[in-house]
Amino acid sequence: MLILPAIDLYEGRAVRLYQGDYARMTVYSDDPVEVARGFAEAGAEWVHMVDLEGARTGETPNLELVRRVTHETDLHVEVGGGIRSMKTVARYFDAGVSRVILGTAAVTDPGFAAEAVGSYGDMVAVGVDIKEGRVAIRGWTERSELDAMDFCRTLQGIGVHTIICTDISRDGAMRGTNLALYQKLSEQLHLQIIASGGVSSLEDVRRLRALNIYGAIIGKAYYTGDIQLAEAIDTAK
Repeated sequence: MLILPAIDLYEGRAVRLYQGDYARMTVYSDDPVEVARGFAEAGAEWVHMVDLEGARTGETPNLELVRRVTHETDLHVEVGGGIRSMKTVARYFDAGVSRVILGTAAVTDPGFAAEAVGSYGDMVAVGVDIKEGRVAIRGWTERSELDAMDFCRTLQGIGVHTIICTDISRDGAMRGTNLALYQKLSEQLHLQIIASGGVSSLEDVRRLRALNIYGAIIGKAYYTGDIQLAEAIDTAK
């Protein structure tokens, strides 16, 4: 199982939100590239990056920071946040990104999602952010009427290989990940599933690995020191 440490970008800094709430933001570093270097030194192969400003606006204000990470470290970068056009997809790939993550646009513009997957295959993933069993969109500020499991099956049908699935209620809460959700997804879908939200201990990592999950994102627990990244990577193996 892969461990993907996370960097959320806002105004050029590495931050974390509590359950997607922009009013509850903690700044952890003014130098996200240096944070990424630390990930690489700890043995990470991938970094999960989200442009929180992009998630709101559909723009790419932190593109150059993402480009620096791809060029100044050996990390594979997956990035999401406001990717709503083929032009933006191409800009990220031109910057050296290994995988882009579609979010809101995969819900509101399924034709775009199908086009992106058709053009770039498994280099395109979809973030499935779940709030009370439904898919949340627009930086988690709105809950759609789409059933999360039905949506995942639709994604599978258009050729998506990888989903990043977040239980919003667990994100940043440091109270463990939703193992029942990931077990259900693993049993019912033929997708590479990356677990996100609430991974706050090595025991969470062990239990996710036992479910044959493809990857797990570690965010707040890394920044607070509750998880040592090198230990998590060893545990995931």
